[in-house]
Amino acid sequence: MNKFTNETMYQIIQIIELDLLSKEKISFEVLNPDFISSTYAGQVINIDNEKFIYRSYKAWTDLASKLFCRILTPIKKTEHSIIISFEKLKVEESFHKIKEKKEEKYGIESTFSLINKNEEPEVLLTYLQALNNVKIESKKRVLNLGINSGEEFELIKEHLAKHLEDFENIEFVGIDYCESAITLAQKKFEKNTNVNFYSHDINNLEELNLGEFDLIISIGTLQSSNLDFNKIFMDIVQKNLKKDGSMILGFPNCRWIDGEIIYGAKAPNYSYSEMSILYKDAFFCKKYLQQKKFRVTLTGKYYIFLTATSIR
Repeated sequence: MNKFTNETMYQIIQIIELDLLSKEKISFEVLNPDFISSTYAGQVINIDNEKFIYRSYKAWTDLASKLFCRILTPIKKTEHSIIISFEKLKVEESFHKIKEKKEEKYGIESTFSLINKNEEPEVLLTYLQALNNVKIESKKRVLNLGINSGEEFELIKEHLAKHLEDFENIEFVGIDYCESAITLAQKKFEKNTNVNFYSHDINNLEELNLGEFDLIISIGTLQSSNLDFNKIFMDIVQKNLKKDGSMILGFPNCRWIDGEIIYGAKAPNYSYSEMSILYKDAFFCKKYLQQKKFRVTLTGKYYIFLTATSIR
């Protein structure tokens, strides 16, 4: 087992990457980040005439993620050192690689159904900030495109209850192509007459004759390969968003692999994260909405949240 004291991060990565070529799990000894506080990565710490380079737990978890590993619970080795273990992710168990039809890929029996964005703190807190920015409690009609099994409405319901706001005062409409997911969503909200779900193709949204909404939400849906992103987005703004309404869009900047959320959008024909398409789509929406008198912000990490509020 390697012990890292004053090696640079560059040197450490070379050693770890080599080990991972032949092993599914590796362990190494490093300075315990809890041994000293208020210290930046790279600072040299002298302990019993031995030099150690400090790194936080955040640095080690970031390294694990970049190497497509999960970090296991550290074990205390000595008063000032710990053992960290990395376990390689099974990259073939990514739902992104599934070639099934859309219904099966996003249905209730799919790998995708195991993903709950509401349990990822960074995604949750960024989304909650977006809901606060658009003043969700003041909305009368809310449309969610790509609602799947209704988790985003569940969060809104819980959030409004915390602030003593009445969920029943708002009309919610959720659209998703996946029939099994919509059936589950309907079951979750069967006692809420103010919530309606439709299994429908967003390409043909006008067939539902839904009218206009105070708030339109779409998290990770409009970028689907079967949608003409620019056209769909402009049509929704022109036909379904009130002039004084608001919009929350979530652009995926992550991958879900073997139970882990991994930072960085994956583009076709690249073996690494490449975010040109994400930036292109996000800035197209930002510019278009600004031209229509909306204040627009971009926030987030694993999902880039575009939040637009009318300034008319």
